[in-house]
Amino acid sequence: MTRLAFIGGGNMARSLIGGLLKTGAAASSIRVAEPQAQAREALGREFGVATFAENRLAAEDADILLLAVKPQVMPALKAELRDLLQRQRPMLVSIAAGVRLDQLERWFGSHLPIVRCMPNTPALIGAGATGLCANARVSPPQKAQAQHILDAVGLTRWIGDEALMDTVTALSGSGPAYFFALVEALEDAAVAQGLPRETARALAAQTCLGAGRMLAESGEAPGELRRRVTSPNGTTQAALESFAADGLARIAANAIGAATRRGAELAAELDAKEPRP
Repeated sequence: MTRLAFIGGGNMARSLIGGLLKTGAAASSIRVAEPQAQAREALGREFGVATFAENRLAAEDADILLLAVKPQVMPALKAELRDLLQRQRPMLVSIAAGVRLDQLERWFGSHLPIVRCMPNTPALIGAGATGLCANARVSPPQKAQAQHILDAVGLTRWIGDEALMDTVTALSGSGPAYFFALVEALEDAAVAQGLPRETARALAAQTCLGAGRMLAESGEAPGELRRRVTSPNGTTQAALESFAADGLARIAANAIGAATRRGAELAAELDAKEPRP
């Protein structure tokens, strides 16, 4: 690893740092800026990385600067870090949801190599799914470096067209919440039929875990796996027909569409808040 600085020491930064250390990165190559003293001390104690209260101190001499902050914080970082980034020209890696490459270029410098990433919360347990896209100034070795960082917490995929990053956000970024909502509904339905809640939750969670592993490890299409477990005129077919009658495919398409549109709106709202010359 080259010198890597995190701006923000929250949950996602912690999971990335932990994953990198497990893959052999040296703690001495990682710096973290975190404004909250208690969180800052915990990072240093747990991971042995250098921590700073000020963003500029952490970013000094970094080869890669990873922005692990909320989207609304980005414009405030501009005044603090732009001149330093203009001078150092590190690769900028952003995990802020909905923040476009052109916005990052406008705030921090159009000459910078920038990678935009959309990880999701299962990265906290090393099972994340991340979409990445890069501007034209990111070299192949830099792309490999960015991918190595996100590979430390799960699966990564490069997205050639940045416009599709809002779809990635809708699919995998927000997707864990859809899964939790489905398990919640399955649990409640089973409880309504008499199963104890603890049993219903355990069976629903393990069933979804097992099905997910089968899908990920088999290499088969989900439709093929569905067909294999659906006996003609059996219980599974009855349930699937009920799903179809209630419009499951339409519900999913509408949900992904709504989340995709909202992702684009969030970026537009950041643009609208910028002062105009």
